[in-house]
Amino acid sequence: MLKGTVKWFNNEKGFGFITGEDMVDYFVHFSGIAGEGFKTLEEGEAVTFEVSEGKKDLWQRKLPK
Repeated sequence: MLKGTVKWFNNEKGFGFITGEDMVDYFVHFSGIAGEGFKTLEEGEAVTFEVSEGKKDLWQRKLPK
């Protein structure tokens, strides 16, 4: 499990980026956020996540919410 901070997240488009503790920016899509209902992240929010390779070589995250 990696730790990071939400760099930004666009609710209308359903995606954003997380900056990991390794200083790498990771793409995140709302479909990778755990939980029910409306899925969003707030800028500056601390998160833990797993990295997996997705379509078109984009990195998808599994985020516990």
